[in-house]
Amino acid sequence: STRIEGSLMSDEEVEVLLRNIDITNIADRDSQEVVGYFETLELIAGSYAEIEITESSIKNLHNILLKYSEKDQWHKGDYKQQSNAVEAKLPDGTTHVIFETTAPGLATEEAMKHLIEWYNNDHETHPLVKNALFTYDFVSIHPFRDGNGRMSRLLSTLLLLQHGYKWIQYVSLEHEIESRKTEYYSALRGCQAQRPYEDVTKWVLFFFDALTHVQKLLMEKLEKQGGEAELAPREKSILTFMENHPGCKSGDIAKRLGIPSPTVKRILPDLIKKNLIEKHGSGPGTNYTVK
Repeated sequence: STRIEGSLMSDEEVEVLLRNIDITNIADRDSQEVVGYFETLELIAGSYAEIEITESSIKNLHNILLKYSEKDQWHKGDYKQQSNAVEAKLPDGTTHVIFETTAPGLATEEAMKHLIEWYNNDHETHPLVKNALFTYDFVSIHPFRDGNGRMSRLLSTLLLLQHGYKWIQYVSLEHEIESRKTEYYSALRGCQAQRPYEDVTKWVLFFFDALTHVQKLLMEKLEKQGGEAELAPREKSILTFMENHPGCKSGDIAKRLGIPSPTVKRILPDLIKKNLIEKHGSGPGTNYTVK
């Protein structure tokens, strides 16, 4: 999820970070965001049945999300006090507003209060539709100064788990949205441009399509597990790393995954024999891709 908002660490790099990191000395912003996100997700996965959908619960999750982010210590867990329109930086260095958000202060407080009241009191709308609508309104309000995108995806996961969609734990809705970032923002902007009486059909359809696709990927993964189930943990890590870094070299793999270089050089030929990866070039320029 953090990659959608600019953090460029892959899943395998995140795993190494979480395994080796000294929590008292998380220096760079990417690491701070990853550790905070992981801790919040872990809390949701383990305690989703006990987490109530209230303002205090959402603020607490936001506080944990930004727990290690040095620049966010002064505002984590509190609603925004300044405007925070969602902007995109263009190649020439200028910025372009993607969509406006709810005004800070009382307007944001009232909007969040009404959103939560609606969610908790609506017992007729299908849970998946409610999830899509809750996520849409949350992102539109953008109640916090920073971390709203990450929070929206964490809350989506929480709501899905609370309504019995346990399979969401085994897929990555975050990666799905990341790979469709343009479509994601287009759906949001297309609806939000009509506020306050917008038709959110485009967003709901996008949300459903994303869920359908990750569920399909899960089924395909389960069917494919035959061959890959025989791989050792390090082989799986290297294979996943290559999927995210096509054209990588053995040295890159060793450094980024924390696997000794001789071990990587031993595993690569085995993966080639199993017809899972391809080798390109020779000498210092040798690189690898997944088939």
